[in-house]
Amino acid sequence: MKANYIAIDWGSTNIRAWWYEAGECRAHRSSSAGITQLQGETPAAVFLKITEGWPTQNIPVVMAGMVGSNIGWKTAPYLPCPIRFDEISNHLITIDEKYSIIPGLSVQHAGNNNVLRGEETQLIGAHQLQPSSLYIMPGTHCKWVQADSRQIYDFRTVMTGELHHLLLTSSLIGAGLPPQRENDEIFKKGLERGIETSIPLSELFEVRAGYLLGHLDVATISEYLSGLLIGHEIISMMQYLQSSPPQSITIVGNPGLSKRYLYALKSLGYPAQKVDGDQAFQIGIRSIVDAMAH
Repeated sequence: MKANYIAIDWGSTNIRAWWYEAGECRAHRSSSAGITQLQGETPAAVFLKITEGWPTQNIPVVMAGMVGSNIGWKTAPYLPCPIRFDEISNHLITIDEKYSIIPGLSVQHAGNNNVLRGEETQLIGAHQLQPSSLYIMPGTHCKWVQADSRQIYDFRTVMTGELHHLLLTSSLIGAGLPPQRENDEIFKKGLERGIETSIPLSELFEVRAGYLLGHLDVATISEYLSGLLIGHEIISMMQYLQSSPPQSITIVGNPGLSKRYLYALKSLGYPAQKVDGDQAFQIGIRSIVDAMAH
């Protein structure tokens, strides 16, 4: 039976909502009213706005992301790993016994304390689309998730995306730069350096020195820096995982960023496949709705 339901991806800076009828998307809405951007409104008020006219009282409403954080609508406590993919749907938190929030995941063991929220829904979908032993989820905070055919058992977070943003907007590296343009060759140049270097902190300052001395194009610093950071992230994380190397790798994210990680991995001899993050999210939500019906 094709399900009727409402799916909501409610992050820190944005909210996106979909109304499904008989398994087909009937309507889609989005706004910038993320959990940290409510502008004095309550989560309940934002919810009513974005679902206005939709049958929220008659069909399942399932939400994922920061809506379940300690600054969200209602806290959905982290579920400790290891956890089975099909077990996550057994721990939904409800609001007024009507709306459901998917909890995030946590890891707590020697040398690794970590959390994720929102990505668990993408992981459920990615596991159905392209099952792997390692899922790489690039973004502001890139998640490296280890799994097997049944469960998620460990993950780490690398702040590559946020560091790239901060260095360009709030550090000396980005001071006075003109508008940036994409350049695959410059990205690859940075990637090679990021893979080779054993002193990444020193390399960061050399980005600024490089364009001051005329070795780097000031309009492609973002590309070089992206390559440098992604290269170092991948080489260092693969070294971290060398005691339990992945048998297969799936990248889950937006197509543009996933393409960069795919190229970087293949350049190091790690074949990988990619799954669109939005598609994985939708399949993950649908899987949870199906589980709720049984």
